[in-house]
Amino acid sequence: MPIDIGAGELMLLAGALLAAGLLTGFMSGLLGIGGGGILVPVLFEAFGAIGVDPEIRMHMTLGTSLAVIIPTSLRSFYAHRAKGSVDTNILWRLGPTLVLGVITGTIFAGIVTGDELKWIWVIFGGLLALKLALGRDDWRLGEDMPKPPWVEIYGFFAGFVSVLMSIAGASFLVAYMTLYNRPLIQAVATSAGLGPLVAIPGVIGFIIAGWGNPLTPEFSLGFVNLLGAAIIIPASVIAAPLGVRIAHGLPKRRLELAFAAFMAVAATRFALSLAGIG
Repeated sequence: MPIDIGAGELMLLAGALLAAGLLTGFMSGLLGIGGGGILVPVLFEAFGAIGVDPEIRMHMTLGTSLAVIIPTSLRSFYAHRAKGSVDTNILWRLGPTLVLGVITGTIFAGIVTGDELKWIWVIFGGLLALKLALGRDDWRLGEDMPKPPWVEIYGFFAGFVSVLMSIAGASFLVAYMTLYNRPLIQAVATSAGLGPLVAIPGVIGFIIAGWGNPLTPEFSLGFVNLLGAAIIIPASVIAAPLGVRIAHGLPKRRLELAFAAFMAVAATRFALSLAGIG
């Protein structure tokens, strides 16, 4: 049977998720990240507070976060496209292999432990934070995006890791596009379009992986908590356009450092959890 949530715990959880939803939408618009970099640590703490078993706590966190990414990334993507910042050619090139990577990642998530999922966050979140924090404007792998099949191969990698981190693929696409001489605001805007491509198959996979698991909390479909998604999604959709407006008025370096800071905080939190602290 799913675990029961008391009335007091339910109210505290709802308040925390509402605040998380507003912050998630804002950050989705500001950084094009789909909110996962913010939402995953918040949900991890929230599910811990209501007693979700550590064995599935990380799975519930990722599955629920992916459900939120669908509408927030769409809202962010449409807002950026309206400003003419999206490179749709890159999205078409990445799409098929990205989805294949997502499907492979959800299968992998269904057979690994929560600690192994945390290691994904620690390793790749830390690397992305370092690249953005220490990277220089003159770092280049090329002056234009690579010819096939390199972008397509990268799409598979980005989809696989992104669904295991619930970050909508933006972290990897932003770093990749800027290394190939694309403006940061274009990279952020384009990456917002990856969110649904990661989240829709990802959510289906996490529902299947957790179907019938007796450790899941109430109001859950597999490893996706419907209560969490229902509270966070409206708040995040409302807040996303504000982040977009601010993103188009901020200097490039501030966006990079903001991106790096959130990835570093999340990676550090999961490293502490692996060490038995929290």
